[in-house]
Amino acid sequence: MSDGTIDDAATAFEPPMLGEPYLLTPGPLTTAATVKQAMLRDWGSWDGDFRALTAELRRRLLALIDDRDGAFDCVPMQGSGTACVEAMLGTLVPREGKVLVLANGAYGLRAAQILRYLGRAHTLIDKGDYLPPRGEEVAAALDADSAITHVLVIHCETSSGILNPVREISEAVYARGRKLLVDSMSAFGAVPADVNALRYEALVSSANKCIEGVPGFGFVIARKSELEAAQGNCHSLSLDLHDQWKVMEKTGQWRFTPPTHVVAAFIEALHLHEAEGGVAGRGARYANNRDVLVAGMRAAGFETLLAERWLSPIIVTFFCPADPNFSFPRFYDLMKAKGFLIYPGKLTAVESFRVGCIGHFDAHVMRAVVEAACRSLEEMGVASAAPAPHVLGERARLVA
Repeated sequence: MSDGTIDDAATAFEPPMLGEPYLLTPGPLTTAATVKQAMLRDWGSWDGDFRALTAELRRRLLALIDDRDGAFDCVPMQGSGTACVEAMLGTLVPREGKVLVLANGAYGLRAAQILRYLGRAHTLIDKGDYLPPRGEEVAAALDADSAITHVLVIHCETSSGILNPVREISEAVYARGRKLLVDSMSAFGAVPADVNALRYEALVSSANKCIEGVPGFGFVIARKSELEAAQGNCHSLSLDLHDQWKVMEKTGQWRFTPPTHVVAAFIEALHLHEAEGGVAGRGARYANNRDVLVAGMRAAGFETLLAERWLSPIIVTFFCPADPNFSFPRFYDLMKAKGFLIYPGKLTAVESFRVGCIGHFDAHVMRAVVEAACRSLEEMGVASAAPAPHVLGERARLVA
């Protein structure tokens, strides 16, 4: 850090190699120097060496769900996380199917928007900004509509930072003979998705999230039986998950030009993930990052949107101070000048901002974030970080 607020000798994590700010966002995020360096080599997308990278990528990702029976496969797809969500929905949901979308933020609503574009039948449980969807609500919706074939849940809704209760939702879904799809974009790799403990047909995630790679592709981990049955479902050539899978199984290659450098970086990121202790180790560091951040910010007078029960280890939403001297754009600029890029809020009812806990850093950085926030408030002339009293009423709704 350029302002010397982080004791580099006390942490095993090197600061960003070019002196750029820490990305306190739920992806893209701060990556290790060795991940960046892995992108220096050029690869032939058809060459055996790159095919070996693709095979390793798929194998290592499958190991993270502990698929003991070989029932699942991993299909990487070029593009953004949203493109991969669209590939999963457009391929695995039959054209005559119907999806129950569970939304409590921007990403559930985006999934519903995708389904509208696809012309797929769907219905929505929208819990607003603050509340998680619950198993009993899902059960009631499925009991009321026999046409629903699939349920989509967001594993971690980063609009608010809620870690949704996926297990109870899964139990409700399969008790009624339906199928669960999981958007684990910002959770996979740090929050368990063991198929022996959690039932689902497919989940989707991205290279630039908890594995700590860089943007350029995502991946769908799906039951082979679902992939086999999906031939002809997809609306798009580029996003046809079934066809991508069949070609990879036959040739080891991606159908169209892959993001070769990004794949090489991701392999390095997977090695670092394994060395840290896999999902458990990565999740423990992120949880500690969160705990240090939340304790420090609360001590400074900030209030979190969520109570402990729903706080994820991925990102934390804070209410903006009510002090009239507070301006988020000014706060953002001051934090950036101190070496930290934070996230604006995505809540609709109250002003907020978000701080990500994921990326290549540890609790020492989180302590420096708190210090930078306090100094930024002082520079703005903000006397108190407390939100308006009525805002706390929103949090009280999370008692559910």
